Amino acid sequence: MFESFQDEILFAARLLLGGAFVFAGLRNIQNRILVASLMAARGVPQAGLALWLGIMLQVVAGALLVAGLWTAPAAAGLILFLIVATPMFHNFWDHQGPDRAARINGFVGNVALAGGFMALIAQAA
Repeated sequence: MFESFQDEILFAARLLLGGAFVFAGLRNIQNRILVASLMAARGVPQAGLALWLGIMLQVVAGALLVAGLWTAPAAAGLILFLIVATPMFHNFWDHQGPDRAARINGFVGNVALAGGFMALIAQAA
């Protein structure tokens, strides 16, 4: 049944996954002072530069996914981004109570996003 809508489903998947990262990157620009200070507090060297590199990766790779261009490399770049950012911002092991639960949810959500990117990579091959 879904085979006849494969192109539309793949576009929707790319739009949702890529669009989320474009949005997050743009949001990080607005919150750059706070995010850079959080990164510095976690021991990231050159936190401001690292933040801008992460923002560029989010926005460019997300836009490439939405456009359907270089899908596999864009998805792989966002997996790499998640590998670096997830333990930095969703470090549930350092928290207790409701904050721990929220960070676990963020961690699990990022693992699920990585799975979605892996599916796009497999589809592009």
